[in-house]
Amino acid sequence: MFQAMQSPKPPYHIYGTKIRRTSIEATDFLRRNDRLAALLPAATRMAKLQKDVRLILPPMYANCEALSVQEGVLTLAVPSSAVAAKLKQQAPKLQAALQKKGWQVDAVKIKIQVGRALPVEDSASLKPSSLELPPTAVQAFEELGDALPASPQNAPLIAAIKRLAEKRKNK
Repeated sequence: MFQAMQSPKPPYHIYGTKIRRTSIEATDFLRRNDRLAALLPAATRMAKLQKDVRLILPPMYANCEALSVQEGVLTLAVPSSAVAAKLKQQAPKLQAALQKKGWQVDAVKIKIQVGRALPVEDSASLKPSSLELPPTAVQAFEELGDALPASPQNAPLIAAIKRLAEKRKNK
């Protein structure tokens, strides 16, 4: 059976993405499917636009993302109304700088998307066992456990406070 030889394409990184390996895997996935391969130029274009937006705007707007450019209107996603208000002041400068770089941007539209304000945290930092308390806090918990009146209602609370203090003292 005859198989057409194709030259291997170099890894394709979408600029603006944080993890290069994931970006390359995503572009390889898009390239393998004919229908999805049509999305690759659009994804690359948006990533380049995002990169240019980040280079132009001050660092305080790092959470802003370019969502789309349609009919000359650039739509940016921002994490809060406060950032949106400040970004409106930067919009003419951004528009002019993007036009200098060859982007056809006639207007800037700002969309507030609160979910973008949340930082991405790894699961290890969310574990309660990774919290460290200063010795004065541990001592305060011990004193609180001793100071609470012993009653059937307080018994579970006192036991929990003493376990917490003991656990943190041993660290």
